[in-house]
Amino acid sequence: MVIDGKKIAEEIISALEKERGDFGALSLAVVSEGEDAATESFIKIKSRVAARLGVEVRRYTPAQISEALECDGVIVQLPIPNAAELLAVIPPEKDVDGIGTMSESHVLPPVMGAIAEIFTQNNVDVQNKKVLIVGHGNLVGKPAENWFKKQGVTPTVVTNSEDLKQYAADADIVVLGTGTPGLVTPDMLKTGVVLIDAGTSEQGGKLAGDATSECAEIASIFTPVPGGIGPIAVAMIFKNLFVLNSGKVRPR
Repeated sequence: MVIDGKKIAEEIISALEKERGDFGALSLAVVSEGEDAATESFIKIKSRVAARLGVEVRRYTPAQISEALECDGVIVQLPIPNAAELLAVIPPEKDVDGIGTMSESHVLPPVMGAIAEIFTQNNVDVQNKKVLIVGHGNLVGKPAENWFKKQGVTPTVVTNSEDLKQYAADADIVVLGTGTPGLVTPDMLKTGVVLIDAGTSEQGGKLAGDATSECAEIASIFTPVPGGIGPIAVAMIFKNLFVLNSGKVRPR
């Protein structure tokens, strides 16, 4: 099954639209540096959803982090210089990305939230499964490892191609997040694998995932790039914003 991320994202956003009237004004700070095409594209996508939900998006540079913290939610748009320093000052009640280091997050990081939503909708039981996580970055690998461990599952985490070949062959669930186009091909996987491709990079002017599209032919569940995890993760950002500001709900 190829997951239709846009459809799932629309379901989430539509549900949030129904809740929106309960809240007062909401603002989302996006901390970024530079104006590279990929960063601007990601921010534009988030801004479109924000407009639908009546959320004001405010742009800040790293030097303006103190001002950014005055908003109802804060995103540090990665990659960015001094990312660790910026993430370390975001309080959990404003950390919509769920990757700040000040203390335990109140919400799931959006990519992991998207993966969990796919698992729920498709009745994927992770118990007693062999789980492989490829890549160990802040947005995919680390949050995925933490989540699986909380489910009582110890995943194998690899960061190089040799280990990938060794462990992918018998993995029941594979989560990709390296940003290396075409890293995984069907011959590396077993039939029926749940393949979550959350790796995003640019190849020939187009977005590409870590897995080739042919992997969908042997996977029981496959998330394409684009159109898989990405749209759901964006929707989860705003779901997290609503959850973190639930104390500001207007009395009925």
